[in-house]
Amino acid sequence: MTDQAGSIRNKFRSHVVIELALIAALALYMVFAQEKPVGEDLIFTVAGAGLMALVTYWTLNTLRDGLEVIALRAKSARH
Repeated sequence: MTDQAGSIRNKFRSHVVIELALIAALALYMVFAQEKPVGEDLIFTVAGAGLMALVTYWTLNTLRDGLEVIALRAKSARH
């Protein structure tokens, strides 16, 4: 049980680090995109849309992992 708990916590921590890196990349994209009208450079626009989709997916995945950690703590607090 402890090995599984450590595994879940480590997975959550690594997902949070990746989440922060993705948010930083999105912020950097937004800084570069500030001067460009939407659709002017199609590749740049598609890359931004893809990055936003990836950040959204990863955020939901990280939230799920966070809920697993909370459930694990609640389960261990009962026993």
